[in-house]
Amino acid sequence: MDFVSVKNGEIGLNVALKGNGPLILCVHGWPELWYSWRHQIGHFADTGYTVAAMDVRGYGGSSKPDEIAAYTLTELTSDVAAVIDELGSGSAILFGHDWGAPIVWHTALLYPQKVSAVAGLSVPYFPPSELRILELWQQLYADRFFYQLYFQQEGLAEAELEADVAVSLRKAYFAISGDADLDQWLEPKPKDARLLDGLIDPDPFPAWMSKDDLQVYVDAFTAGGFRGPINRYRAQDLDHEQLVDLHGATLTQPSFFVGGERDAVRHFVPGNDAYADPGIACADFRGSVIIPNIGHWVQQEAPEQTNKALGEFLAGL
Repeated sequence: MDFVSVKNGEIGLNVALKGNGPLILCVHGWPELWYSWRHQIGHFADTGYTVAAMDVRGYGGSSKPDEIAAYTLTELTSDVAAVIDELGSGSAILFGHDWGAPIVWHTALLYPQKVSAVAGLSVPYFPPSELRILELWQQLYADRFFYQLYFQQEGLAEAELEADVAVSLRKAYFAISGDADLDQWLEPKPKDARLLDGLIDPDPFPAWMSKDDLQVYVDAFTAGGFRGPINRYRAQDLDHEQLVDLHGATLTQPSFFVGGERDAVRHFVPGNDAYADPGIACADFRGSVIIPNIGHWVQQEAPEQTNKALGEFLAGL
């Protein structure tokens, strides 16, 4: 595997790269790295693709601007477009997980000529709408803790998470995995609680992430901190202002969804299953696979099943 640096203006993007053929570009979420795609890179490289997995800006070996406005979907999709131009001669298939899913969905909307197909993991495509997402969370979680609202105060979550990076990551990864109690991430706690309050630090950690794997993340977040990654959550009101022209937009490229049956994302809106109709706003939806007994980190918790699902999507293009 090789590593290359791609420039998007003043932003440098660290990208892992393997294989030859059409480009698949993988985009991770919070709090992850290019390494989250370790099980996909070699697999799809062996089937005839060039596979690239980038560190999103704010993470790992990529640039980490300080300002919130640097983390809007407009900025992050421009990074993806720059990597597509550099490594894919202007065209790519996109895979995105967690925040990487909205990033790739929106890259397909904003740069349609650069994206030939797109698959989202864990977060379906929801078109931008008139309702501000932070406003929705304020309404739904008016009297209790919700992590995205907790993240809005600058410095608060950073101090908590950076106090002991290893413990923070173990607790966060476990809480939203298929090994934890269902929806532990959403367990009611007071509005003034902290993120890690009540979360379990498992010993040992489930086998899908080894100590060496965890150490890769711990080293990266110890070095780079959490401000850039958390700024993505703070930029959501700016997204609302910048993406007005996309309100209600239908995704036109061939699209696909993979989720974990036990993912708390399904229930962020109480009483609603976010995975019930993941292709509702996709004009060429090729289907979805919900993997039994698996949580949020699908491509790490269930790499073989995830690769099989994504491979069938690719075979149908």
